[in-house]
Amino acid sequence: MVKSTIIARVADGLPLAASMDDEQAESELAGYKSQAKAIFKKLNSQSEPMCSIESGPYYLHYLLDQGVCYLCICDKSFPRKLAFNYLDELAKEFYMSYGSEIERGNLRPYAFIKFDTFIQKTKRIYEDSRTQQNMSKLNEDLRDVTQIMTKNMEDLLWRGGSLDRMNALSDRLRDHSEKYRKDARRLNLEALYRKYGIPAAIILGFLLILYLRFKVF
Repeated sequence: MVKSTIIARVADGLPLAASMDDEQAESELAGYKSQAKAIFKKLNSQSEPMCSIESGPYYLHYLLDQGVCYLCICDKSFPRKLAFNYLDELAKEFYMSYGSEIERGNLRPYAFIKFDTFIQKTKRIYEDSRTQQNMSKLNEDLRDVTQIMTKNMEDLLWRGGSLDRMNALSDRLRDHSEKYRKDARRLNLEALYRKYGIPAAIILGFLLILYLRFKVF
């Protein structure tokens, strides 16, 4: 069954709405909701439009539509077709209700929390995958869920962290390289001075003496 739902803006990960879960679900899913927020931070306009992410006993399914991410946390046994049908229904209703407001720059987190009423109503419809209505949805839906990318949460977060570390390392290496070039330039100048500085000073002094001598006399 669908355990929880979160809706966020893709551009900046701002949460727009979410299901109001009971205390037990909130306690059980706290870690998975944190993972959902981590997913939002990684999304952009080039991300897969639909994806299933495996994490412990759950799948985090998400659907991207019109610049908004619709994500639900479901038991692994809950059919993926129903999960994406559920998200699709939310996407249509949410955009119809708030589409003109989604891109507002002054939106606060969970600005559309009233959408929970529709989330709860739709969630109840999808609670039991064995009901006649949901069986019909499974049979009628032509979406090929085998084409929807499936990822592992640990790999996803590890890869993201690894990329962050690589970027930081690249920045440090670039800084060190620039410092090395400056140090090398300074050391080369010092080496040239030690090697040729004194002879050059003697020659210049000698030439200066000759110049003054001929100019005076």
